[in-house]
Amino acid sequence: MDLIGSQTIAASKDIVWHAILSPEVLKACVPGCTELAGSPEEGFEATVVQKVGPVKATFKGTVTLSNMVSQTSLTLTGAGKGGAAGFAKGGAKVHLETEGDNTVLHYNVEAKVGGKMAQLGSRIIDSFAKKWRTSFSKICKRRSKDQQQAKTTKQRKRGGSRSW
Repeated sequence: MDLIGSQTIAASKDIVWHAILSPEVLKACVPGCTELAGSPEEGFEATVVQKVGPVKATFKGTVTLSNMVSQTSLTLTGAGKGGAAGFAKGGAKVHLETEGDNTVLHYNVEAKVGGKMAQLGSRIIDSFAKKWRTSFSKICKRRSKDQQQAKTTKQRKRGGSRSW
């Protein structure tokens, strides 16, 4: 199954890029993710708990990042197994583009699922992708707002109270 699209995020490329590389952000964005450890250089190991139909399954897997061009593009490749519930594997090519004060995240995802997950096919993958896009966009927007507030506070302190 392929998913191709883009998401406009109210944040700079710098913020979006660092969010993509952050284990904390990725964990917060992946629905059902209970553990995510590792680094962009070494790859990540993840545990995701999902309910697939009447079956609740724990998926364990890995994610690697490659073809990284700082603040421009990267490829994520992952695979996970959930016992009787099935497996998932695939990858995503991500490209970032500046559009005014925003960043457009373009993605091309190829996913393969098997086992009970395959019975639900595109519905579960579409739902997963939508939740991820929404969460990621909100986190980046919040980080951008926090960064802007920190700059404003710093400027006020620097310009602060001067006595003449």
